[in-house]
Amino acid sequence: MLIYQFVVIVVLGAIASVLLTSVLIPILKHRQFQQFIREEGPQSHKKKEGTPTMGGIAIFGAAVVASLIGIKLQKEMGIIMLIALLYGLIGFLDDFIKVTARHNLGLRAWQKLVLQILIGVLLGVYLTNYTDMGSRVWIPFINEHVDFGVWFIPFVAFVMVAMANSVNLTDGLDGLCAGTSAIFALTFAIIANHFACYPSACFCIAICGALLGFLVYNKYPAQVFMGDTGSMMLGGGLTAAILFTGAELLIPLAGLIFVAEALSVIIQVISFKTTGKRVFRMSPIHHHFELGGMPEQKVVICFWIVTAVCCAISLGIVFLG
Repeated sequence: MLIYQFVVIVVLGAIASVLLTSVLIPILKHRQFQQFIREEGPQSHKKKEGTPTMGGIAIFGAAVVASLIGIKLQKEMGIIMLIALLYGLIGFLDDFIKVTARHNLGLRAWQKLVLQILIGVLLGVYLTNYTDMGSRVWIPFINEHVDFGVWFIPFVAFVMVAMANSVNLTDGLDGLCAGTSAIFALTFAIIANHFACYPSACFCIAICGALLGFLVYNKYPAQVFMGDTGSMMLGGGLTAAILFTGAELLIPLAGLIFVAEALSVIIQVISFKTTGKRVFRMSPIHHHFELGGMPEQKVVICFWIVTAVCCAISLGIVFLG
């Protein structure tokens, strides 16, 4: 894909996202699909209660529109969109239960995990048997592909589940998940294009545009949240696109913020259950900085910068390694 095609798809995604989100917000308000803040969360977030959620519907819709206009529909593109949709539906169910029951607890953790793993296994089977990449994974620095053999399917399932839930945990401050995900998506659009995986490149750049448009309404103070509908869709869809490139080992570096968010929760839970003490003021880690006195907007910008730096390093590994 040429640079002008990237620009066109980003612009289309952004415009579609702005339009769809502007239409969706009053519908969500009318349906009373609003955010419920957990009691143990930061007290400063109480003012966010009642903000419309499930804005991820608009992100997905805009990305699909931009993708289909940007490139001819191919099987790989259809699979990526399907995975994004399925993960988005898991998030939608979670959000729907929360808004109808009027509390911040949706699907049980095991229910989400079972569904996520199942989708991941099915994608692993498809990649192994119906793509040229098969069960091979690109190894950075040595620029070689290694066949994971029978371990590839569980590896795919793990990557899918880990990424989806890490992105989900990042969605805790206005514009945080949308901004970091936009930078991450742009990075892997460039990487996918470099590896001539054009459906993946198209989907990633469309997601980037859709997120930029969504930020018009999601930046501080947010008029709408993407909800689990959006964060699960992003985690699942972007990971599926990356898996088609074979460059999934770059995810932990480019998505270092996502990894840090997930690890902070794991560390906090293990520490509290084993010693009764907390390592962080609150997890995920963005709340740790927030409770330390850093303004919400500053935390978000710092996390965007860290993501941009990590993504730049990832691009350097691909193009210079």
